[in-house]
Amino acid sequence: MLRKASVPAASNGKYPPECSKGRSPSLESGQLAPEGRVVLKQKVTLLRGISIIIGTIIGAGIFISPKGILQNTGSVGMSLCVWAACGLLSLFGALCYAELGTCIKKSGGHYTYILEAFGPLPAFVRVWVELLIIRPAATAVISLAFGRYILEPFFMQCEIPELAIKLITAVGISTVMVLNSTSVSWSARIQIFLTFCKLVAILIIIVPGVIQLIKGETQNFKNAFAGNDASVMGLPLAFYSGMYAYSGWFYLNFVTEEVENPEKNIPLAICISMIIVTVGYVLTNVAYFTTISAGELLLSKAVAVTFAERLMGNFSLAVPVFVALSCFGSMNGGVFAVSRMFFVASREGHLPEILSMIHVRKHTPLPAVIILYPLTMIMLFNGDLYSLLNFLSFARWLFIGLAVAGLIYLRYKRPDMPRPFKVPLFIPALFSFTCLFMVALSLYSDPVNTGIGFAITLTGVPAYYLFIIWDKKPKWFRKLLGK
Repeated sequence: MLRKASVPAASNGKYPPECSKGRSPSLESGQLAPEGRVVLKQKVTLLRGISIIIGTIIGAGIFISPKGILQNTGSVGMSLCVWAACGLLSLFGALCYAELGTCIKKSGGHYTYILEAFGPLPAFVRVWVELLIIRPAATAVISLAFGRYILEPFFMQCEIPELAIKLITAVGISTVMVLNSTSVSWSARIQIFLTFCKLVAILIIIVPGVIQLIKGETQNFKNAFAGNDASVMGLPLAFYSGMYAYSGWFYLNFVTEEVENPEKNIPLAICISMIIVTVGYVLTNVAYFTTISAGELLLSKAVAVTFAERLMGNFSLAVPVFVALSCFGSMNGGVFAVSRMFFVASREGHLPEILSMIHVRKHTPLPAVIILYPLTMIMLFNGDLYSLLNFLSFARWLFIGLAVAGLIYLRYKRPDMPRPFKVPLFIPALFSFTCLFMVALSLYSDPVNTGIGFAITLTGVPAYYLFIIWDKKPKWFRKLLGK
């Protein structure tokens, strides 16, 4: 049922000579490589690439409670400026990843770029933290939002039982895992449909908001920059919240080897997606303020629901359903993309060999998808998920900043590397500085939780020497690792 991928693993962080320029030979030969090995097929078109990015970025946050930015900026006008600035900064990061994805044509995203630039140890630490905690916890959190909002129309007059939320969440997670294990094409098609639903949900908010503006409902925009003065710590924290809302622009780079014509489609998909998301986010927030004051927005638990109840009457029942579909799309896109990171890390020899196996008929990285399932379920029913994400939220920006810094390093280390798409050097410099600044800020503003997350991340260092470097492992231990 499963076969090894066509690109052999390498313990030194390098591919064999035929892959030295970043192109996997498995993608040039159809379904079977020259040695008869099974490969992942190039099924991600431009439209599917756009759906992966938009469908993963737009989750529950823009519909539920975009008050973090408003709290930390102190005014309506400044909050809208931060939304736009975070979109522009995210576009800068996405353009950097477009260059990395077109000159290093390997899947794996952050992991692959850090491996190419800085070697196997930091790359292993990245995938170690992602596999054990970040991805299972992130999947569990977004799926809990899915479970809560899919049940919302059935419990309008009472509190939703926590057990019911977790059970329907478990069904949602299981569906996503089966879907990604069964078919790349169907995962992509459903992602396109869910992305369409997300955009419809945003339009359901934007269009009435524009109508309100035409009617002259602009009272909340008068003296838009008046209000509580933003503190020195407030603005950076507002940017942190905004960057989190935009996170997801990097997921297409996790599946580079499956993208048709990556030199053209990766930059196009990234640019189109970021423009759509940024415009959509800013207009959605403008629409909120046509009906809801700043004070009311800060008190609301679900801004989109409050907005819909005031303007749409009974139709507001559809909003929780759209939020649930939005969460499901984020779950699907995240699992689809991150499983490729585990697949590539296994191919490099940094994870057990079985994770680089491909289903011989379905051409999906089945083990790399399934490995997430038990870990996600454990965290769903036992973990303090939100604290766990707070512990490790800084790790995402640390490694993204490191990957973008690797772009600058590769410009000097490997100047002859083909670069079909190239960004001005100030863009990666500004973006990597911003990421590292947010990491430093989190260490300063919340030293306890961030310190715990930093300690958990550092456990990847002894794990690297135990699992990867140590040659004299007992026979049973080597079998356990698939060596």
